[in-house]
Amino acid sequence: MNLKHIVEAILETYALPLRGCHGVAHWARVLENGLKLASETGANVEVVSLFAVLHDSRRLNESSDPEHGPRAAEFAAELRGRSFELDDHEFRLLYRACAGHTHERSHPDATIQTCWDSDRLDLGRVGIMPHASRLCTEAAKKPEMISWADDRASTGVVPSLVLDAWGIDLGKESMW
Repeated sequence: MNLKHIVEAILETYALPLRGCHGVAHWARVLENGLKLASETGANVEVVSLFAVLHDSRRLNESSDPEHGPRAAEFAAELRGRSFELDDHEFRLLYRACAGHTHERSHPDATIQTCWDSDRLDLGRVGIMPHASRLCTEAAKKPEMISWADDRASTGVVPSLVLDAWGIDLGKESMW
């Protein structure tokens, strides 16, 4: 799935700094986490990919914003049919994953679990080590997965896809 067009649509009205802790590098790490997890969980890769770029796209600040998930879900509904296509079942998964990612603990669907774990594995960016008891999937709970993702998050890795696939040069963007 080519996410460049969707990322461009998000950035038209994105309210926070691109290099902020909920910005573009975070989305890219969540995407990479999600794709790695999906190879083991069997999650729907399109839903996981869209979740990665959309889940924090409607945050109003970098701290407490409990309604950003539901706003992201509604934004996904606005983009559906214009920037991406999903069937009704897949869209319901995306909507639920976005809407519930901050306050729900788990869900019976492997795709939603994978979405939430891909985000939770990136908590190192804000100084929080992911803990297996807070993750949904067995793939995410593996110590080597937690270590890999946390190392990338805590050191602020900017995945190459940010520049190569999305055309965003974060080297020129101020951190805050």
